[in-house]
Amino acid sequence: MMDLKKVLHAIPVQQVVGNLEEVDVHSLCFDSRKVELGSLFIAVRGVQTDGHLFVDKAITSGARAVIVEELPKETLDSVAYILVADSAYALGVAAANFYGNPSEQLKLVGVTGTNGKTTVATLLFQLFTELGYHVGLLSTVQNQIGTKIIPATHTTPDPIQLNKLLRDMVDDGCDYAFMEVSSHAVVQERIAGLVFAGAIFTNITHDHLDFHKTFDNYIKAKKKFFDDLDANAFALTNADDRNGQVMLQNTVAHRKSYGLRSGADFKAKVIESHFDGMLMSVDGQEVWVKLIGDFNAYNLLAVYAAAILLEQETVKVLTALSTLKGAEGRFETMKSASGVFGIVDYAHTPDAVENVLKTISSLRRPEQKIITVLGCGGDRDKTKRPEMAEAALRYSDRFLITSDNPRTEDPYQIIRDIEAGVAADQKAKTLSIADRKEAIRAAYQLANPGDIILVAGKGHEKYQDVNGVKHHFDDKEVLENTFNEQ
Repeated sequence: MMDLKKVLHAIPVQQVVGNLEEVDVHSLCFDSRKVELGSLFIAVRGVQTDGHLFVDKAITSGARAVIVEELPKETLDSVAYILVADSAYALGVAAANFYGNPSEQLKLVGVTGTNGKTTVATLLFQLFTELGYHVGLLSTVQNQIGTKIIPATHTTPDPIQLNKLLRDMVDDGCDYAFMEVSSHAVVQERIAGLVFAGAIFTNITHDHLDFHKTFDNYIKAKKKFFDDLDANAFALTNADDRNGQVMLQNTVAHRKSYGLRSGADFKAKVIESHFDGMLMSVDGQEVWVKLIGDFNAYNLLAVYAAAILLEQETVKVLTALSTLKGAEGRFETMKSASGVFGIVDYAHTPDAVENVLKTISSLRRPEQKIITVLGCGGDRDKTKRPEMAEAALRYSDRFLITSDNPRTEDPYQIIRDIEAGVAADQKAKTLSIADRKEAIRAAYQLANPGDIILVAGKGHEKYQDVNGVKHHFDDKEVLENTFNEQ
């Protein structure tokens, strides 16, 4: 419970109708179905619906105060109405205030980018745990407070869930927290009111245009995260990404960069690469790591750079770096009794698919074929579908198009959209099988001993979303069972 005036601290209020005095807030809600006696209801204009339509319902359910962008025609004397320009922003700040501004009581680092967010955040969590700290994690795969695992439903939770999790981390004694910051979260003000010790930019490629509409809007969403940092934070960007410097243009944070090719503050190169790891030179020091591929070299370098910027000792960081393992569903490998290699990866953008396949291609022997299985999610960016096929076909000897999470779309139409990226001379090595389990099995039937099967797109996910129903489906489980059945 908190005094309403304290909840409203630092929120730009345009007008108040009613009395703010002696109003205690028992809970925050932006979903009218969750309102209880003493709630503060924040009417947010969302993608699916407008919270302003449910103000009356919230009041009837017990809300004693409401935050709105538009005052209702009729008001009640028993309710305080707070008019703001942006209720989504107000929700973020109110949530931070209500939970005692937990982000100020630990060092919070956010990771944004199209690819690599989960891996970088997870590796940072592992690294700082290895260094002896009590650490929190907010990621697509899972949220974690020390050893306690909390299931994740979104890449970045809503502001109320987010601040509650951060509060729990502080109360549990966490020194650091590492979180993924999605572009949706930035635009929807889910991180409003948070204080970041640092921000990391991994890369930006084609994705989420269903939401942002244009690539320029997508870049601006990522950039806003950096624009809003304060002068005490660090802003760490990938110097090898052409939009890396764009992220730093207007930030007042300490600007730093990392890269494998360009001049950067933190540099690295891959010396040797094998299926079980690679030898890297990081700022002139050689270290063997368990991850592979240039994309993971970038991820590890970002982690190293962030740790140094957080004032950790270089030798201890490099030593811990050698112990780290990737996030679940990121380049997970297995091998059948007959010698067929299997790789499960979350790659679900053209760039991510190309990066994974390029890595596999660089490690395979000439006689080893690469067989790729992937689809595209429904109700998402349709323009990337043919590009996914083009990326897969550049490095694959066989390509199986299948279903991912069709959601409310016809899976066969999604497959046709992907097939549009298959050139005439590539059709002979392409096969479309809508049933994902059958597609994985077909890939194994096409494989000879030593061949490599990549199952891409779903990674850590344990479900397949069909018309709003989540059916159990685990790529790794299906591939392992296929290997064991033969």
